[in-house]
Amino acid sequence: MTTRRAFLEGFLLVTSGLFFGIARNASAASQPFPGIIYTSSHPGMWSEKAGSHVPLLKISGKQVTVTTPHPMSQDHYIVRHTLVLKDGTVAGAHTFSPAKDTIAASTMSVPAEYCGIIYVTSFCNLHDLWVAEAQV
Repeated sequence: MTTRRAFLEGFLLVTSGLFFGIARNASAASQPFPGIIYTSSHPGMWSEKAGSHVPLLKISGKQVTVTTPHPMSQDHYIVRHTLVLKDGTVAGAHTFSPAKDTIAASTMSVPAEYCGIIYVTSFCNLHDLWVAEAQV
C-alpha cells in the first residue's frame, strides 16, 4: 500500500505541476488536457459525475477548506486534495485513506504573501483528476 501511495502522490504532483504550468498560458476558454483533467465547465466523459467530484472551496483569509461531496468506500474514493498556486507551486496537499476517512475534507494554507489565483485538485481513484479555481 505504501508503494502505491508513493506512486500516486508522485503522479499527482507531476500531473499538477504540468497542468498548472500549461494552464497559466492557456486562455480561459480552452482546456489544456481535454479528457485527462476535468472541471465543472469541462466534465468530459464524466458529466454526470461533476457534482460529486469537483472540489468545493471555502476561503477564510489564507485558509482554504476543501470538500469533495463524494462517498469514501474501499472501492471508490477521493485519493487526494492538492492546493496549487498560479505558478505551479504546490502549497498544500492531503492524501485520504478510505479505511480511515469517511469524508474527503481538508484545510490548507495559502502563503501569507500570496495574492492571486489558486487551483485545487480532487483526485478520484475511478473518475480521474478534477480542478476548481478561486481568487485569494
